[in-house]
Amino acid sequence: MPEVQNGSRGEGEIVINAIGPLGIFEDRKGVRTIFIIASLIILLAGGVTWFIFIESHLPPAERGRRLAEANGCFNCHGDGGLRGAPNPGRTDGSVPTFEGDLMMYAANSEEIRGWIRDGVPESRAKSKSWQKQRDSGVLVMPAFGDRLSDGEIDDLVAFVEAVHGEERPSDPLALAGYRRGKELGCFGCHGPGGRFARPNPGSLKGYIPWWGGRDFSDLVHSREEFDQWVEKGISDRFDGNPLARFFLGRALLEMPAYEDHLDPGDLDALWAYVGWLGAESASDR
Repeated sequence: MPEVQNGSRGEGEIVINAIGPLGIFEDRKGVRTIFIIASLIILLAGGVTWFIFIESHLPPAERGRRLAEANGCFNCHGDGGLRGAPNPGRTDGSVPTFEGDLMMYAANSEEIRGWIRDGVPESRAKSKSWQKQRDSGVLVMPAFGDRLSDGEIDDLVAFVEAVHGEERPSDPLALAGYRRGKELGCFGCHGPGGRFARPNPGSLKGYIPWWGGRDFSDLVHSREEFDQWVEKGISDRFDGNPLARFFLGRALLEMPAYEDHLDPGDLDALWAYVGWLGAESASDR
């Protein structure tokens, strides 16, 4: 119990001093100052925590997609890199897409990087037949090496590969999870392979989280929570949190409940694929 002393600061003015547990004397003005400072510290700490919570953690493929759109790649390769524009003069007749045509132009990640950085990979640069084809077309692949950083080019490579669907797990259970995710329509919202962060107006971060990275680990703390999200469209932890419910309720797109549409073993397979994707993504950092 604090000890209270009365004293006089001037004629007709009573000052109350409080002796707290640390033996610190404070008048009412001092207590008010401490209260204000403490409140600011709490607000600042909460603001930092809130900023960390809502900070965006976009996957490489999504960053690459946004770079592709911002740098005009879709003008020639079509929306999402899925429909090439006509290219008169070329024997192939159109600009290649990232989905079906990629294998005819790039054998691996390094060749994709060469197309983006230099306008042509080293394996084709010296080819007379390729040079003739390039010169005969009205549209020519530009080189972005002087415009984009190495990291940005890496993100574009990740985007092109995700659209093409090249990277798939060799583990049978994880591969079954990939195929089942595609069949259930999961990749419609989460993007090919669950690697994208597509827009979701009204949601906390403005996009649908991908199946890896910080966003996923914030939403899914365990296998049990993963099963809850898939089966019920929400985890028990989020369902019992009023703030989480508020933001989930504001989102235009909501996670559907798949409980009535799952086959035996689906959850095991999906979980195996998510584990593979997280490990594969971490190895690329």
